[in-house]
Amino acid sequence: MHHTWLFSVACTAVAVRLLLIPAYRSTDFEVHRNWLAITHSLPISEWYTDATSPWTLDYPPLFAWFEWLLSHAARHVDPNMLVVSNLDYASPGTILFQRLSVIATDVLVLFSAAYALARSASHAKSNVHGLLLFFLMVGNAGVLLVDHIHFQYNGLLIGLLLWSTHLMQQGSDWAAGALFALLLCMKHLFLFCAPLYFVHILRHWCAGSGNRWQACVRFVLMGATVAAIVGMAVGPFVYMGQAGQLLSRLFPFGRGLTHAYWAANSWALYCGADRLLAAVLPQLASHPTARAAGTVDPASGIVGIAHLRILPMV
Repeated sequence: MHHTWLFSVACTAVAVRLLLIPAYRSTDFEVHRNWLAITHSLPISEWYTDATSPWTLDYPPLFAWFEWLLSHAARHVDPNMLVVSNLDYASPGTILFQRLSVIATDVLVLFSAAYALARSASHAKSNVHGLLLFFLMVGNAGVLLVDHIHFQYNGLLIGLLLWSTHLMQQGSDWAAGALFALLLCMKHLFLFCAPLYFVHILRHWCAGSGNRWQACVRFVLMGATVAAIVGMAVGPFVYMGQAGQLLSRLFPFGRGLTHAYWAANSWALYCGADRLLAAVLPQLASHPTARAAGTVDPASGIVGIAHLRILPMV
């Protein structure tokens, strides 16, 4: 594989990311700043209960620990970003640190996974295939838009998924399953991949051993591994009696699942139908300002009970 070309593509991808540092940023920038503050300044018992900001911590515990690690570097840049009450704090140092943290995790995890997969593609097909695959992964427009303009850490998470995929390609199904379990404990959105992993590992690693006894042992080993990883992540919160609180944050059905119309599911369609009916039949719609106390717009993303204008509340 032409490493000079790969290095050039990687440098270009990093340069584009650096150019986007002063770009527009969404409320998710403040979301992650607040999570830095929560995990650094509050005891673990308050991570999933603090509601100083409307952007409460609602990612799984391993992502919270990731924010905790970042916060120890952040305090050397601008300690004020780690004050929980400093809502909407965005000093130049804070902006630079958070932007660079996304770029760094991209390079460490996404780029390295892309390189591993590109090498495999080069060996299986050709150098051109490997280089094209690498370019498509590190130059993905969606990642650039959502992570480096809007502001999130999807490159880190997708990179973990790609590393898991690479391990599967290499026949390391147990390691792939363990890494996927770690990924789920960082962002549970990837649950949609779980059936695929279950079927693949069951058929390829367990049943594929050719020995019924060995298949059972491997199945138990994989299950124990996943249970240990999930237990390590959620165990402290279960011990503190916060299992229900953790679940309510990870699966906040009360606020509606549209979350700014990003969620492509039946609940989003239901809320969309309510908006359409309200526009077509305004005489039947409740006034948008006449909401019950504690309710929120279903597309606001803020924790609260979603308010619909015509259709029954769900």
